[in-house]
Amino acid sequence: MKTLILAEHNGTTLSASVYQAVTAAQFWNTPIDILVTGNNISAIAQQAALIDGVAHVIQIDAEHLAHQLAEDVSQIIANIGNEYSVVLAAHSSFSRNILARAAALLDVAMISDVLEIKDNNTYVRAVYAGNIHTTVQSADRIQLLSVHSSNFGAASAHTQSAEITTVAAPAQQHQTRWLSETRTSSDRPALSTAKIVISGGRSLGSAETFEQMLAPLAARLGAALGATRAAVDAGYAPNDIQVGQTGVTVAPDLYIAVGVSGAVQHTYGMKDSKVVVAINQDPDAPIFQVADYGLVADLFEVIPELTAAI
Repeated sequence: MKTLILAEHNGTTLSASVYQAVTAAQFWNTPIDILVTGNNISAIAQQAALIDGVAHVIQIDAEHLAHQLAEDVSQIIANIGNEYSVVLAAHSSFSRNILARAAALLDVAMISDVLEIKDNNTYVRAVYAGNIHTTVQSADRIQLLSVHSSNFGAASAHTQSAEITTVAAPAQQHQTRWLSETRTSSDRPALSTAKIVISGGRSLGSAETFEQMLAPLAARLGAALGATRAAVDAGYAPNDIQVGQTGVTVAPDLYIAVGVSGAVQHTYGMKDSKVVVAINQDPDAPIFQVADYGLVADLFEVIPELTAAI
């Protein structure tokens, strides 16, 4: 049997998490196929074919797959899923939206956010915002799971290309349709792959202050901006930069938490960061329990000073 990886991409490049998913898939020591869906995705399929350890790339290119609606992509996985013993993807809003539907169509369970893969279809995953690790075992004929990508190293790229097969897309479903999308354009690095992340909390007070305080520092450091759910809910920052259990999971080399209290839902999304720096006026803020370096100070004084010093 074989292993199938669902590839996430932005229309031009593969997500870095796909390379980490390939490393996770190598645990089973079976041929690895990558499924790339979308519209005009030949270049993306070629990127996938150059990942070390990939045996075959399945390219399904159709106009109605341009936005990769979950109902369409999950049906594709259901159509070919019985050819595989394992179907997996990196854990993200993209994959869990699709894989849960595919699991229902294939009549198997989905095991989400796997931290560690063990023998005998046994997995370690986090529950209660990462406070408890639980070990689960699946007896399903197809192991269908999403993996916590930061727990796995990235597979390397090489010059020898795997075989790419173009497969016709199934008919478009009509249960849902694409209406519109609002994107936040930025010259900053992508949050999910940035080496440095600066996150702000609700204590910044307003959207204008959030940008005025953190953007100059982010520009000096070449960092991505993140935000807590409280800051997003208050309208200080867009939803796509929310870090945490219900947002983006990051694992940068440096994470700077500015005015972040440190709720468990937030720390779940950044606890794998190599170095965590916390700046908060409250010495009892929970964020200091996960920080490598803590500064008890007024962020409105410290951040301008830090920016100027850099």
